[in-house]
Order: sequence, then structure tokens, then C-alpha cells
Amino acid sequence: MIFYKPVLFSAIQPSGNLTLGNYIGTMRHWSKMQDDYECLYCIADLHALTVQENKINLQKSTLDTLSFYLACGVDPNKSIIFIQSHVYQHSQLNWILNCFSQFSELLRMTQFKIKRKIEKNCTKKTSAALFNYPILMAADILLYQTNFVPVGRDQKQHVELTRNIADRFNSLYGNIFTLPEPLITQYGSKIMSLLEPNKKMSKSDVNKHNVIFLLDDIPNIVLKIQHALTDSEMPSKIYYDIEKKPGISNLLEILSAITNKDINILLQELEGIMYSEFKNIVADSLSKFLSKLQQSYNNYRCDESYLKKIAYEGAMKCQLKSDKTLKNIHDKLGLIPFFK
Repeated sequence: MIFYKPVLFSAIQPSGNLTLGNYIGTMRHWSKMQDDYECLYCIADLHALTVQENKINLQKSTLDTLSFYLACGVDPNKSIIFIQSHVYQHSQLNWILNCFSQFSELLRMTQFKIKRKIEKNCTKKTSAALFNYPILMAADILLYQTNFVPVGRDQKQHVELTRNIADRFNSLYGNIFTLPEPLITQYGSKIMSLLEPNKKMSKSDVNKHNVIFLLDDIPNIVLKIQHALTDSEMPSKIYYDIEKKPGISNLLEILSAITNKDINILLQELEGIMYSEFKNIVADSLSKFLSKLQQSYNNYRCDESYLKKIAYEGAMKCQLKSDKTLKNIHDKLGLIPFFK
């Protein structure tokens, strides 16, 4: 009897140094997930082109990201790791799905509206790619008949759009696409900025004291945690409430994620502790964790031939998988097959 695991797809853009938010929100779960799911872990380099004004070294950043995937415990013998641009079917399905997407749907996407608002206040011009990238994201997911997509709370809307597009296509051509479900963890799905805990931690934040990067040096990490916003309640009270105590709650989520301790357990351990001591505990735990992660990352990053071998083998597997879906779609649409 053959047992089929549900398919899980996850991707991160290689648009610069990854943050603690990237790790806690998705990457920390990947190692365990590969035992329960058929996992495809994508490095979304095509998506990264939407922020090309940052002039990042995309080749370097792509290999950096792949090294972090391995350092986080993704096993290429259990999971498929691949680079998005290496699988041409993503771009082909992207155009087809554009034909089944609605302009009004894309206008409602929260992340586009936020970025558009930011760009109105500066000299940058909004690209068509920034508007359309949720459709490429839908193509990424639907190509592999994905069952589950691990996302943060702010990305749930993109999975809902993917389901809408797939459902619209299925209603016309039959049960072609699997409708994916979002996987959202109770804690850590959205790590917030250190100094402004009412907004998401982002690698593009102009104030780098708001962000902890996975490759930050340890003294800098300690300094950032020590300067993180808490509140002025006296005496100090540590409890989880994202509305009343966003700074404290954010630090609790960080500590919970890197120590693998439930927040309720942490609250018992931290009872009666001053905010300054609380920050020291977070800084110490985070420093030890990131030191170990950075060492593992460096071990992988120094062997580029190995990284490229993993990317090549992953792309070959994904091309075979995605080609089945794409050929089925071409047949339903009446596109003539390519004859050699």
C-alpha cells in the first residue's frame, strides 16, 4: 500500500539578508514539516525582481538563502529545494492565470496597497510586477497541486486569492487544481518591529534597529534587544497581550520560538522579573541560538558546488512534477502541443 503525503509549498525571496521574522514565521517549522508532508521549498528569485532597485547581488543572495534553508534543517534527501527561475513552468502558468484573475481582486490586496501608499510619498514608480506578483505566487502554489502553504497572518490573503483563481478555473475546465489551505501557527506567524511593535519586522525597514538579521553580529543583536520597546507599566508586568503590551508580546513570541517553550510556561518562569532582566534573557537566548545557526550557515555557504548541485537536482524534479500540471492545463485550454 502506497501512502501519499499531502503536498506543502513554501517560498522566500532572496532579496537581501534574511530576518529573524523570516525564520520564526516559516523557516523554523520546515525541518519537522518534511516528515509529515511532501515538501517543496522554493527560493523565489523572480519575485525578488520586484525590488531590484535595491541593487542586491541576486546570485549571491540566492545561494545565501539556499544555505540558510540547509542550516534550518531542510534535508534535500527528504524535501525538494529549488530556485524559482530554474523551473520555466512557473512563468508559463503565471500568464495563463493572469487570464483568469480579476483586476479588482489585485487592487484589494493589502500588501500592494501598503507598498503603493509608501511609494506615493517618494520618487519610486510602482511596477506592473508589484501589482501582478500575487498571480505568480498563485502559479507557484498551484503547479504542484499543493495542499498546504505555511504563511504568516499577513499572507493569508494571498492564499485566498490563489483559491479564488483555482476555483474559477476549475468551474470552467473541471477539477484541475487542488485548492490549497493556509497553515498559520498560533504564535510567531508575524514577528513585529523592535522599536515599533505595531508594524511587521521587515528587511526593507530604513531603521535597522527595528530588525534582527540572521547574520547580525552577536553584540549588535544584544544591543537591539536591549533597546527594544517594552512599556512604562510599573511595576514591570510580563504577560501576552498584543493590544495592550505589543512590545512585551513580541519579545515573548521571539523567546518562545527560539527556546521551543510554550508562552504560558515562559510566563510562569518570568513572573516578577523586571523588563531589563527580561530583555537580558531574550538577548542571551537569541545570541546562543543565532551563533549556532550562523555556524551551520557558514559551513554550507563555503561549498558553492554543493549548493548548485542541490539547486539543479531540485529543479529537475520540479520540472517533471509541474510539467504534468501544465500539460493538462494546455490540453483543457485547447493549446496545440509542441511537436518535435
